[in-house]
Amino acid sequence: MVQISRRRFLKIGAGTIAAGSALRNAARLTEPARAAAESGVRTVPTFCNVCFWECGAIASVRDGKLWKIEGNPLDPLSHGRLCPRGTGGIGAHFDPDRLRAPLVRTSERGEEKWRAVTWDEALNFVAEKMQKIRNDYGPESFAFFTHSLGGRFLRHTLRAYGVNNIAEPSFAQCRGPRDVGFTLTYGDDVSSPERTDIENAQCIVLIGSHLGENMHNTQVQEFAHAVGRGASIIVADPRFSVAASKAKFYLPIKPGTDIALLLAWMNVIVREDLYDKEYVGKYGFGFDQFAQIIQPYTPEWAYPETGIEPEAIRATAREMARYRPATLVHPGRHSSWYGDDAQRSRAIALLNALLGSWGRKGGLWVPASMSITDYPYPPYPEPRRPAADNPGNRYPFADESVSNGLREATITGRPYPIKGWMVYSTNLMNSLPNQPETIRAIQNLDLLVVVDTIPSEIAGWADVVLPESIYLERHDELHTGPFKQPYIALRQPVVDPPADQKPNWWIAKTLAEKLGLGAYYPWKDIEEYLAWRVKSSGYSYEQLKRDGVILGPKQPIYFEDGAPVTFNTPSKKIEFYSVQLQRAGFDPVPQYTRPDEGPPGSYRLLYGRAPMHSFSRTQTNPLLMDLMSENSIWLNGNEAARLGLKSGDYVRLRNQDGVLSDRVAVKATQRIRPDCVYMVHGFGHTSQGLRSALHKGASDTQLLTRYKVDPLMGGTGLHVNFVTIEPEV
Repeated sequence: MVQISRRRFLKIGAGTIAAGSALRNAARLTEPARAAAESGVRTVPTFCNVCFWECGAIASVRDGKLWKIEGNPLDPLSHGRLCPRGTGGIGAHFDPDRLRAPLVRTSERGEEKWRAVTWDEALNFVAEKMQKIRNDYGPESFAFFTHSLGGRFLRHTLRAYGVNNIAEPSFAQCRGPRDVGFTLTYGDDVSSPERTDIENAQCIVLIGSHLGENMHNTQVQEFAHAVGRGASIIVADPRFSVAASKAKFYLPIKPGTDIALLLAWMNVIVREDLYDKEYVGKYGFGFDQFAQIIQPYTPEWAYPETGIEPEAIRATAREMARYRPATLVHPGRHSSWYGDDAQRSRAIALLNALLGSWGRKGGLWVPASMSITDYPYPPYPEPRRPAADNPGNRYPFADESVSNGLREATITGRPYPIKGWMVYSTNLMNSLPNQPETIRAIQNLDLLVVVDTIPSEIAGWADVVLPESIYLERHDELHTGPFKQPYIALRQPVVDPPADQKPNWWIAKTLAEKLGLGAYYPWKDIEEYLAWRVKSSGYSYEQLKRDGVILGPKQPIYFEDGAPVTFNTPSKKIEFYSVQLQRAGFDPVPQYTRPDEGPPGSYRLLYGRAPMHSFSRTQTNPLLMDLMSENSIWLNGNEAARLGLKSGDYVRLRNQDGVLSDRVAVKATQRIRPDCVYMVHGFGHTSQGLRSALHKGASDTQLLTRYKVDPLMGGTGLHVNFVTIEPEV
């Protein structure tokens, strides 16, 4: 593990003055002349970017100043309503800690000492370094880490340069195990936004899914309506979450034993003939083998593993079967927990299959989408070497790049050296586990470029930082995600950026031109590009600008209504028994492995989201920080009393490897099991540029020094860390 000496820590701290000065001077140098003052109110339709849901919105400007943002009633995602993060999104425009001009590092990486430069100087520097990497090592030795829609144009530039190492950390660190588990079962994943028919579900099963806290707008609206109409809610969670407070059945499961509970549920449903026999007979493959394998996993077997009494397991299994096929066992989103997560998600997929809910009303619908014409770009160059993230296909079912695999290749130089990173809109210091490993990788780079709106922790290690305008100040690629109602959505600028920030498309196009790749950007500006794509697809760009969204024709989304019944598995059916897993040396039906226990006297560290924050991106947004300025550590009330602690007391957490957290307030509550603690992710910032969020709360990421890699797809299970609690002195 990389250690930072006290001397080096003080040296880094001293760099704060230089960093802050550069940022403030850049603000004075680049503040654009203000246009003539506006009067009255104007509205601009756009779509949100505070989280990946990308809800349609309408922003209002009053007397020339950004005023408010609301949901677009035409948008099928928002239905005219935004979540707390969405309505607070305007705070990003006024964020006092925003990056305001391009910065070039002037000392050692990590010291946060900068020199404000022009865009021309910054992009010339980047282009020269990239040309040298291409000449010395080949274009495959450059990697791109990205998140959200905004990275599309930078991805295009880098593909034209020859990059094939492109990773979204959300695959290995979040949704990937879920998508792989469902694809192994159905031949398709659950999409993004998820294809969950909460709106019509009669029974909703949540296994560690915190709807209402993990604020995905459409799902939360539908969940509220489902609760209001009396849907049966089953929640299995070590913590009594907001969603659990709405449940008919709450099961306080022991962390790490989800597969045991899922196997026991399936055992009851099969043993008692409660499954959808017609559906399974028509669409299923290998059911008899599956039924034989799960036979030993009775509720009595599961009880000592999960802590859930046998009769509670039977009662909840029967409740699910009672409402099938309108029973939805929610697939979740963040699913990288224990290292066996693809199999855990496969068990969730199989439980849905037993209930006949895939492709059925009240279960998981078939996505609908609109066809938009691609722009006629030249073909990308063919890479000379395969991607470096998964050498030898060691993760045989990874269908996207594995971000921690790219980090490992950067550290080891195998299968070939990775010498340059570009990081867009993802704080790798907080999104990848084990921060010292990320620092080791960075120290092997010849170039690290970060494109962001705020001086995040990863920006603190960069050679060049490029300030992006926020989503209310720019155009982006068209949004055409698959959903129940097909749509095209347009993001367009509402106000000008306050300083020398630029939109991602301009950064990508200008960098391409400096790299000699101008042929890949034959259009002169983003509106020409967007208008061409929309008009070539047979739609009106003027209407899209006016309304913010164009809805496509309704399509059937349930099998019974004519939606296509397609399973892209080897058997072309739902695979209860997976021959492809068996041939690859894995369990063809999920099996349970007891999770490792922590050191004596420790608590398993769990983490999650809050409805007003997105990851670690929003803690300097003044509106959202006003709602939640720091996190707390949930601790069972009996454990708190035993330790002599009460709510509001400050403590520090020390993990199994000796890492000590910042101070964090205790939340003593009976709403969590005594063998674990819980905190909201994204706090405890250490970047000196994030002045308004610096050291507020504690960072879960700093404590996640250990992880288990999913052997199927490379995901990093992070709920394998343990902490002890030390009173703040």
